[in-house]
Amino acid sequence: MKKFALTGGIACGKSLAARFLNELGVETLDADDIVHEIIPDPAERRRIAAEVFSDPIKRRELESRIHPLVRRRIHDWLDEARSKEEPLRVAVIPLLYETGWETDFDFVGCIVSSRELQIARMMEYRGYSEEEAVARIEAQLSTEEKAARADFVIVNDSTEDNLRNQIALFVNELRLRTL
Repeated sequence: MKKFALTGGIACGKSLAARFLNELGVETLDADDIVHEIIPDPAERRRIAAEVFSDPIKRRELESRIHPLVRRRIHDWLDEARSKEEPLRVAVIPLLYETGWETDFDFVGCIVSSRELQIARMMEYRGYSEEEAVARIEAQLSTEEKAARADFVIVNDSTEDNLRNQIALFVNELRLRTL
């Protein structure tokens, strides 16, 4: 069974893309959801995020404890599909390249948006200040770098229908790769 991943910058639309993947019959597992299981209290997650995004050393320490748990869970989920002969699952991993996990996957899609849209989305939908939004963007590889390393790029600077159409093309590519 081939292993597929979807990555992209913060506020580029990975969650919406995952919803569209699910609508097209593709199962997804989001690394962020696994982190939410590990740290279930939203207030605690926000407090930790404020602390670690202002201190790279603390962020690396936290990631060294959390990332191995997330990676194991994703691989267990993918292995489970293999035993059930379910050919199409996509792991949604925002920090795929930052963690060095891209070698775990046969094919990687990357969803990107303009920096301006990322900031606007984080301010509107997540209640971040512009400073908080910029700090989170700068804590990750740029969307340009992620796109350059990906096998398939999805640009989410337009409408939901446009994104849905691009996700359908992505799924067609994934299905071709399972043959």
